[in-house]
Amino acid sequence: MKNVLRNPVFALVIANVIWGAAPSIFKLALQEIPPFTLAFIRFFIAGLLFLPFVIPRWSRLTVLEWSYIGASAFFGIALHIGFFFIGLQDTPSINAPLILSSAPVFLFLGSVFFLREKIKLKVLCGMMLSGVGVLLIVFYPLLLTGKIAMNLAVKGNFFLVISTISGMVIKPLLNKSIMKRMSVVQLTFLEFILGSFMFLPFALRESATWSVSQLQRDGWIGIVFGIFFSSALAYFLFNWGISKVKAQEVGIFYYIDPLTGLVLGMLLLSEFPNIYYGLGAIFIFIGIFIAENRFHYHPIHKIQRN
Repeated sequence: MKNVLRNPVFALVIANVIWGAAPSIFKLALQEIPPFTLAFIRFFIAGLLFLPFVIPRWSRLTVLEWSYIGASAFFGIALHIGFFFIGLQDTPSINAPLILSSAPVFLFLGSVFFLREKIKLKVLCGMMLSGVGVLLIVFYPLLLTGKIAMNLAVKGNFFLVISTISGMVIKPLLNKSIMKRMSVVQLTFLEFILGSFMFLPFALRESATWSVSQLQRDGWIGIVFGIFFSSALAYFLFNWGISKVKAQEVGIFYYIDPLTGLVLGMLLLSEFPNIYYGLGAIFIFIGIFIAENRFHYHPIHKIQRN
């Protein structure tokens, strides 16, 4: 059991289970608290929780290291969470973890267009199939609803795509570059504090039309869950986990999120998948299976071997 708790795969599994539960919990909370206010409170207080552990282990950073951390806070906290919260307000919560699990599709596109990596036919076919699934999830509201609701849902899904690219593709690549230069605690603390201050100007604007007195049960649950679980615990486990595994293996763990998100979405919000959601999920996962051919590499297997 002790070895399991120290296993980076176990850490990544727990982080993604927490994040899979987050959309349903935050969607309820956002009915009582504005998105940027929730984001600021969540990351600022979570950052303060790390302060007593950071001070004894603080290491001096170079300008290059500060630039990487700033970029990671911008893409992995500010853009990722900002677009996630805004998008979540206009689309079903069960869409969020499924779109987020499509990160390997965007990693593939980035490697082709920006890194000029050679295209393998099998990978291309698989990622094209997954891409069809992502497009189906993003645009299926066009087939279901009236014009106003349709526009909001498509916009919400599109914002979740931006959130995915920022937090699930760019952030791990940035973090992987600096993990060996500082402790995970220091990196997480700096990301949280810098990211929270990026939300502050927007939170101050929201304070003109919102006050703490409006908070009720769901809002407080969202704040507590956001601070202690979805931020402090999950980000620390994620940062520590990716420092121990290969960058290309990080995407495997994103497959956990949709299952957790679907179950909680049905239980808490009575959101049930429709035929378009089901087809999109099938396209995404079959496409990734064709491209990567490693669904057999399930995280639980690696936990059991260590």
